[in-house]
Parts: sequence; structure tokens; C-alpha cells
Amino acid sequence: MSAAEVISLGCRLNIAESERIRSLVASEDVVVINSCAVTSEAVRQTRQAIRKARRARPDARLLVTGCAADIERDQLSAMPEVDGLVANETKLDARAWNVPEPAETALAKRTRAFIAVQNGCDHSCTFCVIPQGRGRSRSLTIPQVLRQVERHLDQGAPEVVLTGVDVTSWGHDLPDASPLGELVRAVLDTFPQLQRLRMSSLDGIEIDPLLFDLFAGEERLMPHLHLSLQHGHDLILKRMKRRHLRGDALELVARLKERRPELAIGADLIAGFPTESEEHHEANRSIIRELGIVHGHIFPYSPRPGTPAARMPQLDKPLIKSRAADLRADVAKTREAWLQSLVGKPLSILTETSGTGYSPNFARVAVPAGTPKGMIVTVTPTALEKGLLT
Repeated sequence: MSAAEVISLGCRLNIAESERIRSLVASEDVVVINSCAVTSEAVRQTRQAIRKARRARPDARLLVTGCAADIERDQLSAMPEVDGLVANETKLDARAWNVPEPAETALAKRTRAFIAVQNGCDHSCTFCVIPQGRGRSRSLTIPQVLRQVERHLDQGAPEVVLTGVDVTSWGHDLPDASPLGELVRAVLDTFPQLQRLRMSSLDGIEIDPLLFDLFAGEERLMPHLHLSLQHGHDLILKRMKRRHLRGDALELVARLKERRPELAIGADLIAGFPTESEEHHEANRSIIRELGIVHGHIFPYSPRPGTPAARMPQLDKPLIKSRAADLRADVAKTREAWLQSLVGKPLSILTETSGTGYSPNFARVAVPAGTPKGMIVTVTPTALEKGLLT
């Protein structure tokens, strides 16, 4: 019998959930596509992955789960390659796969261990379809998170990444409604042996005072803040139904960098949102420079089914594509200058299998040949070559 295979698309949350799915179906001759539906391009990639998996494993059962399995259910179930769909809400339940609940087994050692501390979203951004696929916000308790961190540390993971759909809403549904900072402090206090703790994308307006202080002064919390920013103009942010304004992001980053200058900023930005004018686009471009965004996730806007933004006046696709290219070029320019500023500085690098690794602020750096993965080594880069510090 061939080994089970889980193919994970999309967000870091899917990566974390795929670990659980892999343990559930380990004894089955099955291929699972853990899909994404955040954009129409993500759905296209899901269909592409399904076809590719079927060609590679013609005799295995092919099952699809994840957001696209709910949001694009009719479209995917009609594909001849697909044997069945598993609802996103039940994909971590052994009963959904018709398998017995496995005993808790050792996890595969990961250089960076992703732990999903929260799922779902209670907000209603006008462009976003993810609440349709993920449901209401739900949080793990602090003891549940600590247990998962402990298991990964027992396997030797040097870095833990806390992830979710809307991570800064963690705890709002728990009895004591603790803020995210309480969870982060509990992880750091409980595990002094944890070398690196990293956060996935955060909603800046919901960063609580304790989390702010930890970002500003705790060395084991990585100086890498990725903001769910989405746009740089207030009118577009309001039409997106975001909860922050441009000034909120600028003030947050300025305050953090004042206390921790090495902090690297990442952000999600959408190009070509409905009604976006040239002025709005220029504001989107300028916030890249003003925040110093060096890790940019640029999404060309695409209308998603059932969302309010899909009913707004749409921009032409070539214009959206052009504006996305502008944003990517601006991030590349900012990133190039940032990486160049790191040349000649000793950096603590967590090594990967590719002969490279990542610094605390998530700069990618080449490491000496033969260095095993999962080690933290000090490297002083002497040059920047094609986006890689060498």
C-alpha cells in the first residue's frame, strides 16, 4: 500500500492542520488536498493540485478538504479526479475520515513548528470569503496550546510559530476573555528552553499592551511583525470594513521600532480593490515606504462569491495586474535596501534543508555547506546576491 499524502495549500494555519490530518490518515492509501479559497487564483491552484495528484497517484483515494471544499463545493465535487470532500469544520475529527482516533504519537521534527491557536473569524471584511469556510472564531485554551508547544519541543523544534485565521482575536471566546499577550507570555514563561517564538499575521489594531511590550522587549519573541494591513488609504479601508486606519498602522510601527529598531515589518496588501482610484493606489504604494515593508504579500483583488465587494464597481483586470506589479516592485526595492543594510552584521540563523536559513527578522541567509538543518548558527553575510544574503 502506498503511503498517505497530504498536500497543503494556502495559509500557515493549513500547514499546522495538515500535520493532524496526516496522523489521521497515515495508514490509508489516500491523497488529501488541504485547499485554499482566499482568492480565485487560490481556487485555480487547488484544481491544478487535484489534477496533478490524480496523475501521480491514479489508484489512491483523492479527498479534498480546506476552505475551497466548503466555498467551492459544487465545483470541486464535479471534478472526475475527486473521490470525496471533507468539510473544513470537521477535518481534524477522525470520524470525518472514517478512521479510528490515533494514539498520540511523536511529531515529525520541524525546524519551525506551526501551532494553530485559533480558527475562524467573527469579522466581515467586504472582500473576504474565509468566514464562510472557517466559521466563527474559536480559541484553544492556554493549557491546550502549552501541551502542543511541549510536544514540538520534545521533538527538538528550535522555533514555534503561533498561527490562526485571526490570531489577535485569540481568547475572546474563552471564559476569561484573555488577550493574546497572555498566551504569548504563558508560552515564554513555561518554556525557558524555547529559543524562538514567532507570530503569524496579526491585526495591528488588536495588539494588546502586553503583546506590544513583548514585541518591544522580549528577545525570544522574534522581531518580525506581519500586519494584516490590506490597504494604505482610509477610504478603501472603510470600504473593506477594516477596523484600522492608515494612521493606526503608522503609529504602531513607529512606537515599536522606537523600542526595537531591528523589527522587520511584513504586510498583506490588496491591489485593485473595487473603486480604487489612482490616488488610492499611490497611498497603497507610499505606505510600503513609510512602514518599511520588507516582507510583502501582494494580492491582486479578485471577487469572491457572496461578498459585498463583489457587488461594488470593479476595476479592469489588466489595471489590477499592473497595480499589483507596482506594489511588488516597491516592496522589492524596500527589501533590497533592508537586506543590504544587514551585510557585514552577525546574524543568528536557524538552518533549513536548502542550505539557507532565517534570521530572527526573517531575512533569508546562506549557511556554510554541510550545516545540518534545525541548528542555530551565527553567520556574517558579506554580500547580497539575487535577494539572498551570502
